[in-house]
Amino acid sequence: MPLLEVHNIEKHFGATRVLENISFDLERGQALAVIGSSGSGKTTLLRCLNFLETPDQGCIKVNGETLLDASSPVKQWDRDVRKNRLHFGLVFQSFHLFPQYTALENVTLAVKLLVRDRADFKANKKAIFEAIDQNGQRLLDKIGLADRAGHYPHQLSGGQQQRVAIARALALKPDILCFDEPTSALDPELTGEVLKVIRALAAQKTTMVIVTHEMAFARDVADQILFMDQGFIVEKGPARQVIDNPRQERTRRFLSKYR
Repeated sequence: MPLLEVHNIEKHFGATRVLENISFDLERGQALAVIGSSGSGKTTLLRCLNFLETPDQGCIKVNGETLLDASSPVKQWDRDVRKNRLHFGLVFQSFHLFPQYTALENVTLAVKLLVRDRADFKANKKAIFEAIDQNGQRLLDKIGLADRAGHYPHQLSGGQQQRVAIARALALKPDILCFDEPTSALDPELTGEVLKVIRALAAQKTTMVIVTHEMAFARDVADQILFMDQGFIVEKGPARQVIDNPRQERTRRFLSKYR
């Protein structure tokens, strides 16, 4: 059974068709790269997966559990939207770190808010928070920022801020980690350090959906690629096949710009 199943997702904004009949599966431990021109629907697809947008049609399943079925009454799944979002971690184009919190506090804040619902929270608050801080420090070490835990966002480079955002997403232990063009806001010399972290996550079999314009990176890191154009999936398949030997003329024209 695939970890993620997406069936017939459609999203319209008024008369504008943004997503049409989007369907794909993703196995646990695989990385899926989503490529395409600006305005092709890539970011809207991620926002639908993370329940930041509501599809007009379609179904999303994780681990065989239906998280969203747009044909059912909205209240039936909208009631659980907060819980459903926890299946997905999202790293934005812009870092969206809280400027008043340190790197470690940015990584641990959401987890600390979630555990307040635990039955044993009041009796064990100190121990629970200490464990969360230890895990946050471990994640910062994992992304090469162990010595920046006490730094505030303005004291970090753009690449460092994006790595903190990745650690923050990982702290919630999502089933699927999503990236929305994670290097688009970075200078070229900072792009490499973020891609290095994502490469390491792929090597560790982290399940990921990555929207990117880095074609060589997509070919080398992703297991599968979706090429989108005007809201449709034009081509999908193994990463190296799609990048090196695309079957569709539209895909070939798009990739020719990057060669």
